[in-house]
Amino acid sequence: MAVRPPGDDSDPDHIEFGIAALAARLEEADIEYPATADEICAAIDNTEVPYDGSGNTLELREGLSELETERFQSEAQLLEEIHPVFERHRRAGGGLIDRIRGLLPF
Repeated sequence: MAVRPPGDDSDPDHIEFGIAALAARLEEADIEYPATADEICAAIDNTEVPYDGSGNTLELREGLSELETERFQSEAQLLEEIHPVFERHRRAGGGLIDRIRGLLPF
């Protein structure tokens, strides 16, 4: 196992998905709240958001269409409301092999 140099905070084994991946993209985007789903999608470069560690993705517009809210007052509201959508897709996605692979540490 390799040792990272001092001061190196990068984690090559760390994969962001779901809310963490979306939050990172929202931080990079130029969005002024309140914002509509269309405005949010237009401001984000890559709207295919991974929802699990296997790399399965959900198109952000599709995820937002599952919500009743059309206008989000803040990033926090957006993340809170879309979180269950990512969780539903994560639970429903993949077969038995993907579920077993998700449990393994490699």
